[in-house]
Amino acid sequence: MTWVSLAAMYFVFWWLTLFAILPFGLKTQDDDRDVTLGTEASAPRGPHMLRAMLWTTVVTAVVIGAFYFVTKGLGYSFDDFPQFIPEIN
Repeated sequence: MTWVSLAAMYFVFWWLTLFAILPFGLKTQDDDRDVTLGTEASAPRGPHMLRAMLWTTVVTAVVIGAFYFVTKGLGYSFDDFPQFIPEIN
């Protein structure tokens, strides 16, 4: 695996992980009972994007690191994954 394909995988996984992590730790205006006039009650109370991006980077690095270990360290590839899935007759 070249560093370009690893970087491409990291980029794709980073965006997928970002959308999975965004709802965690979100405080809405309704949670604080302080809804600003003209906004939705479900709008975020304050910015939390930097924290979400940091967690996304950490989680994605762990996932890509595990993938790299399984493929390079243990020698498995995508062709080996079907033998781990039991057949259903």
